[in-house]
Amino acid sequence: MSTERGRIKIDGFHGERSRDLESDPAVGDEVERDVESRWYRVARQIVRDRLALIGAVVVVLMVVSAVFARPIEAWGYTVQPFALAPFDPTSTGVGAPYQSPSLGHPMGTDRLGRDILSRVMYGARFSVSIGLIVTALAASFGIVYGGISGYFGGTVDDVLMRIVDMVFAFPGLVLALVIIAMIGRGYWELVAAFALPGWAIYARLIRGEILKVKQNEYVLAAKALGARDRTVLSRHVIPNAIAPVIVQATLSIGTVVIGVAALGFLGLGFTADTPEWGTMLEIERDTIVSAGGEWRWWATFFPGIMIFIFVMAMNMIGDAINDALDAQASETTQMGGG
Repeated sequence: MSTERGRIKIDGFHGERSRDLESDPAVGDEVERDVESRWYRVARQIVRDRLALIGAVVVVLMVVSAVFARPIEAWGYTVQPFALAPFDPTSTGVGAPYQSPSLGHPMGTDRLGRDILSRVMYGARFSVSIGLIVTALAASFGIVYGGISGYFGGTVDDVLMRIVDMVFAFPGLVLALVIIAMIGRGYWELVAAFALPGWAIYARLIRGEILKVKQNEYVLAAKALGARDRTVLSRHVIPNAIAPVIVQATLSIGTVVIGVAALGFLGLGFTADTPEWGTMLEIERDTIVSAGGEWRWWATFFPGIMIFIFVMAMNMIGDAINDALDAQASETTQMGGG
């Protein structure tokens, strides 16, 4: 520290140091280590929790089944040549109509003689991928939106949160129905129908966490050293406020899958020949009670049980993540109190 004509100069707080702060790789190392530790705790909790481990295995198997069910072509090239599904899911007459489960057709056939096992495996491409894409898009936008709202506060926070309140004024499924009615049915239409209103929950969650995190000492220190708001927000605030968003995102994947299946069951999802789980339930809805005096239970049981299994698996993973992050938060609080 030095004085010059009555002015105080403190090393480390002058303009050049402040400008160099953002490019210094040492800045934020502690936050990055905390993030790595958080993910390590999550992975360890999933491995130790039998239910969560089972859920993770189920999800991985469903994803593998979806990817390798039938070959994938992109821009005229075959990027995935394998076919685990025994039959083409759209081919009719591969078996007798409404053939009960057997060795040749482990899940039976539907009214057009299509193999239900092949359709269930292939249908995971639609249901699971939409759940993942919608959650990624909604969470990404919600984190940025809620991060700006919570960090800057004041008028910015008031205006942005009133928009969130408007989104919450309508049930998510109702908004999805309205969007589908406006833009039509299809894969990306369903993604838009659930992603457009789905970001609000993430925005509110991250905003609430940031209101607490931004008062911590390391955030105030970064500001005092002259770091830009963008740097403070992206390297110090959001990484330490992201925990509840991760839990919500994990649980929301299953919620989106249920929503897509609900629209499919209402006839507002994919076209009738698409092997999506909810659409399969819709075209076989009359077999839920009876069909010509005979109950063809397998036509709706297997698509329905796949929805149930996937959602339960995601919920078990979400619970394990929540337990891991709660344990870390408790230890941090105790250390701070000590």
